[in-house]
Amino acid sequence: MRRLLNFLYDACAWLAALCMIGVLVMVLLSILGRQFHFLVPGTDAYAGYFMAASGFLALAHTLKKGEHIRVTLLLSHLHGSARRGLEIWALTAAVLIAGLFAWFSVRLAWQSHAFNDISTGNDATPLWIPQLSMALGAVVLLIAFIDEWVQELRGQRSHEQPAELLRNE
Repeated sequence: MRRLLNFLYDACAWLAALCMIGVLVMVLLSILGRQFHFLVPGTDAYAGYFMAASGFLALAHTLKKGEHIRVTLLLSHLHGSARRGLEIWALTAAVLIAGLFAWFSVRLAWQSHAFNDISTGNDATPLWIPQLSMALGAVVLLIAFIDEWVQELRGQRSHEQPAELLRNE
């Protein structure tokens, strides 16, 4: 199961990286179009779609690598069961919030598909297509938070700080 979850997080990170390349391609097409007097409709919109997709798809991988911003002022002063209790409380809240986020993201994409909602720009893209990346990213983030929550309940969760946080400038 661990290998499957790690594969899921890594696959989403790779998709996020490909979306960043998509942003680059759209920006370059827009620049080249202005320089050589040709128009590729929707490059701005597609750059925005790719940017949003890269952000949402990278959420779970970033969480699992310990790179999300955390306020550890209180946690750093707690030890033992008090720290564990606060971690479980915070992860429970995160699972609930991520669950709502995933539910409404999937619902939005589904409704956009059901209502044939399209972009108002000149690209006229069916909106459920770019919204799918948000829904996928939100669902995988929910899975990652549940993973962290279960690991904390089992006492298997690592509390190591990334090396960057240990430096004081």
